[in-house]
Amino acid sequence: MNGIDLNGPIGFTPDTLAKEAMALQAKLRAGLETLPRVDDVDYGATEKEEVWRDGKVVLYRFRGDTLPGGRAPTAKVPLLIVYALVNRPYMVDLQSDKSIVRGLLERGEDVYVLDWGYPDRSDRYLELDDYIQRWIGGGVDHLRRTYRMDAVNVLGICQGGAFSLCYSALNPSKVRNLITMVTPVDFHTGDNMLSNWTQGLDVDLFVDTLGNVPADLMNMCYLTLKPWRLFVQKYVGLVDILDDKAAIEDFLRMEKWIFDSPDQAGEAFRQFIKQFYQGNGFVRGGIHIGGRPVDLAHVDMPVLNIFAQQDHLVPPASSQALGGLVGSDDYSELSFRGGHIGIYVSGRAQREVPQAIHDWLAQRAG
Repeated sequence: MNGIDLNGPIGFTPDTLAKEAMALQAKLRAGLETLPRVDDVDYGATEKEEVWRDGKVVLYRFRGDTLPGGRAPTAKVPLLIVYALVNRPYMVDLQSDKSIVRGLLERGEDVYVLDWGYPDRSDRYLELDDYIQRWIGGGVDHLRRTYRMDAVNVLGICQGGAFSLCYSALNPSKVRNLITMVTPVDFHTGDNMLSNWTQGLDVDLFVDTLGNVPADLMNMCYLTLKPWRLFVQKYVGLVDILDDKAAIEDFLRMEKWIFDSPDQAGEAFRQFIKQFYQGNGFVRGGIHIGGRPVDLAHVDMPVLNIFAQQDHLVPPASSQALGGLVGSDDYSELSFRGGHIGIYVSGRAQREVPQAIHDWLAQRAG
């Protein structure tokens, strides 16, 4: 056959090709039976209740007592989760067996989350000061009043971690313990592809033209960081689970979360790109929130910094820079195998991350 040795080093034979074709046909046939039985999927597995609201922003409390074998929280200090703006916050509570929130509740933590909502054209001129001082501050102050305490625990994730660092630096007396997870700090590490993209961006022209930044545009930017994996490989791999209803529903749940992204308020986006990505303000200085300078040396409470070893959005070196910048004499780091999303949803994460957070907080409960 044109001199090609099908039994040679190319790695397949006519028999293996035939077996692969038969296996593919079997998967496709199974898919015809499985797909009609797939249920509608949603994310957010744990019951929660609204406890505070300011405009579109809502503070929810997760109800641990509604879980199987659930109980009231044993932790005396509430834990406020602050997520990024670019996706919905329920990656931390995606489904019953992939939920950092559930893991924390099962260990007795009292868990809250800020939901930023969906900005519209009326939010075009929101600034970082609104997100950090008005809304994180509003949620913190509500918890301080409710629990009659001076300071609460904060868990900031990704961009929400950067916001939490700003809030903690500006209001150190209100944060008892700070946990950052996959949080960018040094935005100019050489392996930060997303940051490299932004260096030449004319963000003023970008925002002045678009107003709010469309979610679809943001998603496209993130997907093109790993185009083969995120545009091709994962959908080809879908064939392998066509005979597994639960696996298909898990896949669709993740897809729904990925593409259910809010638009970005234009002015806040402008400020974040300029001060953080382009200016590298945590490292070089120059971050101002509501006219006040942010200096991480004022972050003097205990800090736990958690990062993912294979994170392509927030490289480990970007997160680890935090240790040399905070003013706390109680700084700890924890690294976990996995990527930016895997640190929430992998089986290893379910076993290790909630326990690590709980243990760290328990050691500082006094």
